[in-house]
Amino acid sequence: MGHAIQRLTAESDNALTLYLVIYAFHMPAFAIISGYFSKSVPPTKRSMLRLFTELIVPYLIMEAAWSLVKFMIDGTTSFDPTTPSWTLWFLLSLAIFRLVLPYLALLRWPLTISVVVSIGVGYLNGVDSTFSLARTLGILPFFVLGWKLSTTDVAGWWLSSRRAVWWIRAAAVGVFVTLAGLIWSTTPIWRDMDLHHWLFYDDSYSRLGADTLLAGGMRILLIALAVVLSASFLALVPRHATVITPLGRATMYVYLLHSFLLYPLRESGLLGGAHSSATWLALMMIAAVAISLVLASDPVRRLFRPIIQPNPRWLFASDAIEDDPSLPRVSSRVDLVHRDS
Repeated sequence: MGHAIQRLTAESDNALTLYLVIYAFHMPAFAIISGYFSKSVPPTKRSMLRLFTELIVPYLIMEAAWSLVKFMIDGTTSFDPTTPSWTLWFLLSLAIFRLVLPYLALLRWPLTISVVVSIGVGYLNGVDSTFSLARTLGILPFFVLGWKLSTTDVAGWWLSSRRAVWWIRAAAVGVFVTLAGLIWSTTPIWRDMDLHHWLFYDDSYSRLGADTLLAGGMRILLIALAVVLSASFLALVPRHATVITPLGRATMYVYLLHSFLLYPLRESGLLGGAHSSATWLALMMIAAVAISLVLASDPVRRLFRPIIQPNPRWLFASDAIEDDPSLPRVSSRVDLVHRDS
């Protein structure tokens, strides 16, 4: 939804409000969930192979596909895996998270250290989008927070609690409504400071126009806000299986494929300008939901499984998979994060 309405934000305060609310928490929430389903034990042969088959190989395949799409649309001829195209940066971030977590787990205060790293990297102009490093270090605290939460029983308590949870959910709705109201009533301020760039976690403070010690305080506030919003969002998720639960297991397909549908539309010039009304905003929101449901459907998953969940057994040395003949076969769980990652 955020990607679908982005072109409307320049002209529409309503679109900008929704966009900022989404970007204030959605990537941090993904990182928290990814961390929750990650293990801090030393990597095994199986986990290392899955790192390749679930993240690295799909990343290279999709980067090649993006090069073809950009050539067809705007004539750009470039293939540079060191600079992720649009949404693909999160694949590299996940790979790096999985690699460094066993080492972070050895530290006494991994969460505190990750927050310091996130704040400090903003002062380093040399850390940029190469290999998605700036964003990876910027959202590292959320991944570590998710992992720390997995060592507690907070999720079990929430899912099994028989106490009334309506007041928690009411408070969560109140958080989002309050934030949306504050943003909507002060949109000129956020436009002037380009707040959305702050929410990307991929630029240094100097490139954001805030090369001062106070810039680190701004990131602290955004981290705290993202944690509150992520908790509020997760509190609104149903605690039992619903009709769309099976579709939720296909998040990798939605994540990797939706941008190929939205990119031509974004570049067509159709959105924005006169097409920034509330009607267009509502249409794009509905379209975003429809695209997600279609991309999570069984026919799409069967068609694109070879590139989203490749099985490149030929890539690995025979002794790398001989201990487990099933490696690296396709996992039965088709989601973005895995319990034994």
